[in-house]
Amino acid sequence: MIRLNVFVRVDAEHRAEVLKIAEELVAASLKDDGCIAYDLFASATRPDVLMICETWRDVESLDEHSASAHFTRLVPQIEKLAQMKLERFEF
Repeated sequence: MIRLNVFVRVDAEHRAEVLKIAEELVAASLKDDGCIAYDLFASATRPDVLMICETWRDVESLDEHSASAHFTRLVPQIEKLAQMKLERFEF
C-alpha cells in the first residue's frame, strides 16, 4: 500500500476556495479504483494548513488516479492558490 500526506498551506483569502476544490477532489478520488482512503483535514492550531491523507492499494492505482480527469483538473487549481508539500510512504 501507498500512503500520501499532502500538506496544503493557504492564505486566509484563498482558504475557502481551496477547501471547496479539495472537497471536490476528495469526493471524486474516493471513487477511484484502488483508493482505500482519501481524507481532508484542517489543522486545529494553524488555520493556514490543510492536509489530504491518501491510501492506495498499489502504484498502478495511484498512477491511474494521478492521470485522472479530476486530478489533472483540480490539483493545478489548488497549486495556483496554495503551496503543496508531499510525503510518501510505502508499506
